[in-house]
Amino acid sequence: MKKILLFICATFIAVQINAQSCTPGANFADSTYGIWPDTTANFPGAEQNVAYSTDLNFKVPSEVTAEIAGDDPVAQGFIGSVIQSFLVSSVNGLPTGYDYVCNVSGCEYLGGENGCANVFGTTAETGEYPVSITVVGTIEVDFLGTIVPVDQELTFDGYRIVVGMAGLIEEIIQPLTVVPNPASESISLRGLNTYEASQVSIMNIEGKVVAEKSLLNVSSADFDLTTLNNGVYFVKVAHSNGTETVKFIKQ
Repeated sequence: MKKILLFICATFIAVQINAQSCTPGANFADSTYGIWPDTTANFPGAEQNVAYSTDLNFKVPSEVTAEIAGDDPVAQGFIGSVIQSFLVSSVNGLPTGYDYVCNVSGCEYLGGENGCANVFGTTAETGEYPVSITVVGTIEVDFLGTIVPVDQELTFDGYRIVVGMAGLIEEIIQPLTVVPNPASESISLRGLNTYEASQVSIMNIEGKVVAEKSLLNVSSADFDLTTLNNGVYFVKVAHSNGTETVKFIKQ
């Protein structure tokens, strides 16, 4: 089920207006489902005492596919199972004065359906706000000939909203980037000096750490990928204010 929820789409479009109705996107640039953009793009910057509004879009397929299950034997057991529904249960860590509202009541959608939520508000406080998005998916699992709905909750972190003083927001937002992405032999993680990062770890799709480095006053870090299998990986950066996560593909 984790594989399924990792493919929920997230894309953010900034506008300086009050809360508005959002319209879910039908498709995205790289896939009909997947994380697009990932946490590298993140929420757009905000300004103190200025109305903020951004749209969060998401989509999951209607059933579990081999592509989604990947090499996970547990997820492979769900291939062909119907994704009954998914619920956006919370968006946590928003700045004071911010809230969100979905395009449907209750923020619950059928499998294969597109949805969106508008994040909006005005805050007098500046700073960096780590934001997490919690979703609950329900799969119809065949258990000894009986179809049983199984719920799986997953929280996506690594997102943030940076609220700066008017005119200064461009100076404080420098997102982490992985280049090249996709990569075959090595990657370089850039933008570390923005976060005063202390450690960088590379994790596979199952959350196992396959490489890590301790850092001190550096702006980038390089990793050799030649010993890693092809697939999706996540770079996790630990810093004084929490963690940042960036997805990349080894091919």
